[in-house]
Amino acid sequence: MKPQKSLRARALDILSRRETSRAELKRKLAPHAESEEELEQLLNELAERRWQSDERFAETYVHSKSRQHGRLRLQQALQAKGVSENTARGFLPDRDSELQTAVAVLRKKFKAPAADLKEKQKQARFLAYRGFDTDIIQTALKNGWNDDEEWE
Repeated sequence: MKPQKSLRARALDILSRRETSRAELKRKLAPHAESEEELEQLLNELAERRWQSDERFAETYVHSKSRQHGRLRLQQALQAKGVSENTARGFLPDRDSELQTAVAVLRKKFKAPAADLKEKQKQARFLAYRGFDTDIIQTALKNGWNDDEEWE
């Protein structure tokens, strides 16, 4: 039988694979901790040493997902992973880059502009599912098929 890994070794294994939010790390380590106090102490130490950082996690997450998703979806996903709204806000895309993403996603999924209202609604639902807000969706649907990059 293998000896049990220490809580610290488990945490470092998890962190060595990819960035992880504090809440996510806590959830993964909780079944192996002897007490809540021990777990909190370890999480605090990892954060102090900057081995675990919610800011770094948020930046990495947004960077990896922002080419496919809008601000709303990114914000909701970070919140679900335990990253505070204030921390997340600094890494979310601005309006212009979000609009460019919406147009790119729209053009990739749908090869041509909507021919009728039903098709336009389908495209709008798709963008809403991807986390774009109504204003971005309307602008992308209205101007996304224009070849010039100037949008209102």
